[in-house]
Amino acid sequence: MGDMFYFIMQSTMFFMIPLVVVALGGLFSEKSGVVNIALNGKMIMGAFTGILFISTFQERLPGQPVLVLGLIIGMVTGIGVSLFHAFASIKLKANQVISGVAINMFAPAFAVYTSRRINGTQLIRFNNQFQIESVPVLGDIPVVGQIFFQNAYITTYLGFLILIISAFVLYKTKFGLRLRACGEHPHAADSVGVSVVKMRYAGVIISGALAGMGGVILIVPITNVFDGSVSGYGFLALAVLIFGAWKPLRILVAAFFFGLMSAVAASASVIEVLQVVDIPIHFYRMLPYVATLVVLAFTSKNTMAPRAAGQPYDKGGR
Repeated sequence: MGDMFYFIMQSTMFFMIPLVVVALGGLFSEKSGVVNIALNGKMIMGAFTGILFISTFQERLPGQPVLVLGLIIGMVTGIGVSLFHAFASIKLKANQVISGVAINMFAPAFAVYTSRRINGTQLIRFNNQFQIESVPVLGDIPVVGQIFFQNAYITTYLGFLILIISAFVLYKTKFGLRLRACGEHPHAADSVGVSVVKMRYAGVIISGALAGMGGVILIVPITNVFDGSVSGYGFLALAVLIFGAWKPLRILVAAFFFGLMSAVAASASVIEVLQVVDIPIHFYRMLPYVATLVVLAFTSKNTMAPRAAGQPYDKGGR
């Protein structure tokens, strides 16, 4: 029973961390005033380029360095895609939802088509050699060591680091104050010399970087093949963002809940308790998405998005 507990908790980390990272990306964008439902598309594009890089170069750069470079490649890709969303939403003042939908539709088609042109198949395979069996000293700590420092990936620690940095930047720096002001009262921010356009570009670019990186963070711990999809985790990240009320620490709690649901769904066939009840395995696979609908139905009315989110900024308007 104890081994199963640690297994579920470790699996929860694998599903939770990408949700945290991508939801934080959405947080930066929406705090600046730009709605970003393109997180799923950016995750796909980041995962595609990052995993393709890992698959191509892991024999020349074995070990963790190729994973780090894959994360950077995914991040850069996410930034590139986010610039299209930023240009359409900020410069052209286009509908931000439509721009996001366009990216979500484009990304999987591009990933599958390009992968088939390169590999002859839409599947990109890689050797998952990145698991850390046990972190010296820390892995020997009772309970905590078994959950966080055994059979772990550096992406887990990276996710928590990004959470801490994001919370600090948003609430303890001038940049964070200006970013939040642009999402709440852009005209007031502009009146004291803050460039709303620049801050919104910055928010969307950070969002793209985290979403692109999040795509790689999702794929590496749970599989050894990328098939052009992230199973809708970009949309789950949006649910985490809303459930977390656009606050970093609450996002962590929300991500843990959805990560636990995903871990149970992925491990249902080996959990003895669930075998007692004769329920089809497909039911458990629906759990994360059913939980999303239920949670949002009861919590979305009590959460408040940034006031100016989704509103193109017009310098002459009021």
